[in-house]
Amino acid sequence: MSSPDLFVVCKNCQAEVSPYITECPYCGTRLRKRAPRIERPDAPVKPPKRGPRVGGRERGQSKAKPKQPKAAERLGKLRTGEIPGIRGDEHRRPYATMALVALSFGLWLSLAFYVRADFAITAVGGDPWRFFTAALLNDGVAAQFAAVLGVGLFGWLIERRQGPIAVVLLFLLCGPGALAAAAAVDTNSLVFGSHGAALGLLCAWLVPVLLDRHRGDEDDSDLLGVLVIAAVLLLVPLLSQGSAIAGLFGAAFGAVAGLGYAAVRRSPA
Repeated sequence: MSSPDLFVVCKNCQAEVSPYITECPYCGTRLRKRAPRIERPDAPVKPPKRGPRVGGRERGQSKAKPKQPKAAERLGKLRTGEIPGIRGDEHRRPYATMALVALSFGLWLSLAFYVRADFAITAVGGDPWRFFTAALLNDGVAAQFAAVLGVGLFGWLIERRQGPIAVVLLFLLCGPGALAAAAAVDTNSLVFGSHGAALGLLCAWLVPVLLDRHRGDEDDSDLLGVLVIAAVLLLVPLLSQGSAIAGLFGAAFGAVAGLGYAAVRRSPA
C-alpha cells in the first residue's frame, strides 16, 4: 500500500500545501479534482474485481459443477411405544372425541322430532347400522349427560396419548360391538346406550396407568375420581332402560385393548 507525500507544491504560487486538499489556500489554484482516499489499516480487504466472462464463466476460473440435489429426508425409526398411524399429540385438539360427543348429542336431540324413537335405538331384529346409532343414545337426560361426559373425558385422554384413530376404533369396539355382544347373549332385551363405550374408553385408559404404577412409574392421575366416574357409569343402566350387559362387555373390551396397548408400548423397538 503506497503512502501519500507529506506535502505538494502549488504550480502557481510555489507554496507547499497539504496533499489532502483540492485547492491551494494561498492562491486558490485547483490542484486536483478530488482529495486522495485515506486508507485505514483495519479496513476490510475488498475482493479483486472479476474479469470478463469467457464462454459463460469468468476468465481464470474452471467450469463450475452443477449442484447435486439434496437427498430426501427420511423419518427416524419408531421409538418404543409408537404405533404407525396411531400416535398422540398433547397440543392437538381432540377432533375425533369432539365429533363423537357432537354426534351423540345431535342424534339425541333430534329424537324429539321423530314419532318413532325405535328408528334409532332398536338394534335387535333390525338393521346392523342401528347398533351404531343405539350406542349414541341413552334414556333420560341424566343418563345421556353422564355417559357422554365419560366418552368425552376419556376419549380426550386417549386421543392425546394414542391419537384419533384409536379413539374411533375403541368407540366402535366398546359401543356398537358391546351392544351386538349383549344382543347375542340376551335376544329378548332392548340394547342401547353409550355407557358401554364410556366404560370401554375408561378401562382402555386406566389399565396402562395401573400397570405403570405397578412398575413404579408414578403420575399425577386422580384414580379416585376415575373410580367415582366408573361407578356412575355402572349405575346408568339401573337408572334408565340401558343394557347392563352391554356396559360389562364394553368395560371388558376396553380393558383388553388397554392391555394390548401397554404390551406394545413396553415391547423393545
